Amino acid sequence: MRIFRINGSQVTEHPSLIPFESPAACPTGYLWLSLSRDELRASLASVQQILRALCRTQLVDLHVSDLLNEQLPSRYDYTSQYDLLVFRRLATTASPAATPESHEPSLLRNVPPVLRRIDTRPVGFAVFDRVLLSVHPEDGAVRDSFAAKLQAAATPAPGPATGTASPHAAAVPAPPTEPPAPALDVRAVSSRVPTSPADLMLRIVNQIVDGYLELRRELTRQLDHWQAELIDPKSRFSHWGALMEARQSLHHLDEICEDQRGAIQDWIDAFEKLAVPERAAELREHELIMVRSRDVLEHIERVVHHVQRLEQNAETAVQMHFSVQSHRANDIMRVLTALTAVFLPLNLIAGIFGMNFEFIPLIHKADGFWIAMGSMALIGFVLVLVFWRKRYLARTR
Repeated sequence: MRIFRINGSQVTEHPSLIPFESPAACPTGYLWLSLSRDELRASLASVQQILRALCRTQLVDLHVSDLLNEQLPSRYDYTSQYDLLVFRRLATTASPAATPESHEPSLLRNVPPVLRRIDTRPVGFAVFDRVLLSVHPEDGAVRDSFAAKLQAAATPAPGPATGTASPHAAAVPAPPTEPPAPALDVRAVSSRVPTSPADLMLRIVNQIVDGYLELRRELTRQLDHWQAELIDPKSRFSHWGALMEARQSLHHLDEICEDQRGAIQDWIDAFEKLAVPERAAELREHELIMVRSRDVLEHIERVVHHVQRLEQNAETAVQMHFSVQSHRANDIMRVLTALTAVFLPLNLIAGIFGMNFEFIPLIHKADGFWIAMGSMALIGFVLVLVFWRKRYLARTR
């Protein structure tokens, strides 16, 4: 469990939920409560109490079940007090052996290592006015990664003075020191720190989507290697089981990405129905959230387009493989047919001279055998030359 209080450009991490159980515990800013599913089960009463104290509401039982469900697809739901978003991540695990048993079976079989490392477990978000509750898988990779970025972008909170100056010290001139470093621009720093729970949620979702975009090169390289091997007529492709499983895995990823796009689109549609704020600061925050929402949707569409293109490439490679094999078989049959046509008149001549007649020309001559062999060689050479000029015996590149 990790608890962050975000106030302007300052981010403070707290060790426990106890200080926030009263309404006056967080007068300004908002909280980010990040828990795993087991931690949410164990501390559900405390979380509900904090939500009731800070937001005057609590999670609905059905939404709690959604946040605890590891097999739920990406979806969006809302109440009058908060929004719920379940988003399946497309991150990578450390190694194929570390993949948990709760993953989809289609991603665990004889597929390429890069596909076996794709983790598709859901991450749940409950977005309140002053609280963002996020429920992550047990590894917490997305949470820890974004928390490090959040703390790096924040400015340190000013601390109290640690001592008092002596009255005699005022008369002693201070030693020369270097000029102080210029202070950070608060507007520049605050632009990197989320200004609201909705902004924070969208940034985490954007990081989840970008985690898959990093896999594009490795996925493309694996499928391109298979495609080159399928097209090469000299290679004997033997990875049919892995290729079929890869196609099924890509189709499964396509379905996941479509669910992600539908969930974010529902979020945008619901957010557009809200009343437009009249104050300039609130209006700017509203517009920034809309811009970030559309940016996340654009990233998801890029993922969908890439997955569909990989799936089409795999299907095209299989079709081209069978086309190449069929073309190769046609070449072989054409050569065999041409050779059969070459030897057909030779067999005819041999059959004529093999008849059981007493009087056959050239039978009783000393050079009859060589005349017959020369005629057969000449006929065969002429036929081979004719078939070669007609490209019946030409090698197809």
